Amino acid sequence: MGILITILIGLVVGVIARFLMPGNQPMGWVLTILLGIGGSLLASYGGQALGIYQAGQAAGFIGAVVGAVILLVIFGLLRRT
Repeated sequence: MGILITILIGLVVGVIARFLMPGNQPMGWVLTILLGIGGSLLASYGGQALGIYQAGQAAGFIGAVVGAVILLVIFGLLRRT
C-alpha cells in the first residue's frame, strides 16, 4: 500500500514540479508526471534511507518535489544535447 500512495503523491508532485520549472518545457504532461513519480520515489525512499525524515512527514513531500524538479532539470539538459 505504501508504494501505491507514493505513486499517487508522485502524480501530484509531477504537476507541482512542472509549474515550478521556469521556461517552456518541450515534454508532454505524461512524461512530466512519470518523472514526478520517479522523483517522488527516489526522494521518499532516499530520504528515509539516509534518515533525513520519517514516512508521513511533510518534509517527505517537500523532498519529493525537490527530487522531481531535479529529475526534470536533468532530463531537460539531456534532451537538449
